Amino acid sequence: MSNIKRAFESGKAFIPFITCGDPDLDTTAKIVRAMEKNGADLIELGIPFSDPTAEGPVIQEANIRALSAGTTTDKVFDMVRQLRSGSDAIKVPMVFMTYANVVFSYGAEKFISTCANIGIDGLILPDIPYEEKGEFVDITRRYGLDLVSLIAPTSEGRITKIASEAEGFIYVVSSLGVTGVRSRITTDIGSVCSAIKTSSSVPCAIGFGISTPEQARDMAQYADGVIVGSAIVKLIAANGRDSAPVVGEYVKKMKVAIS
Repeated sequence: MSNIKRAFESGKAFIPFITCGDPDLDTTAKIVRAMEKNGADLIELGIPFSDPTAEGPVIQEANIRALSAGTTTDKVFDMVRQLRSGSDAIKVPMVFMTYANVVFSYGAEKFISTCANIGIDGLILPDIPYEEKGEFVDITRRYGLDLVSLIAPTSEGRITKIASEAEGFIYVVSSLGVTGVRSRITTDIGSVCSAIKTSSSVPCAIGFGISTPEQARDMAQYADGVIVGSAIVKLIAANGRDSAPVVGEYVKKMKVAIS
């Protein structure tokens, strides 16, 4: 069993996302520790990119702040390496969420082998369609990483095929469009998750638009986990270097809501 699947063994998983380097990498490391301490089951780490096409304004602005602060892929690798070492090492699974250009420009094999060496468990590339995942999946499997598949409301007839080949967990996109807080989620998530579960035993987690404990609780009844990004990134934008305890409290509240 992959480390990622273990995140779903003890009930519904809460999966927070943050952009590395916003406002700086020291703060990112503190936030990761606060999230683990307060119940995060798996953590998504965004590697900043200048053109994050799947992201709404909140995460786009976080990417700009992180890049302006001098965040690079190598510096993110160094931060993860430190988080995974020592007596207080982070134990929960961690995955990178970034874009194909970041991986290509670094060198796909070099990027993925480094991920494995520093303790990253998986990779999410939202701009790579299912039909083009082959150029990455052979390398991720060679190094023991899960390449996480995304299933969106537009996937329709492809749900069964994508789910049947999925690894780690399946990222269910709750809404059309880019990431961001939404007041209501109107997609028929129940039918999407049912279709996934008929063709795969890989756990699924719902993301895009979830921000409140009530929304998290509603989504958790259909899936094995809930992903929250923009709401956490907004807290970081508001609190800067003092974000860790604030984000920790938010994670605790959301984990309680889905438990």
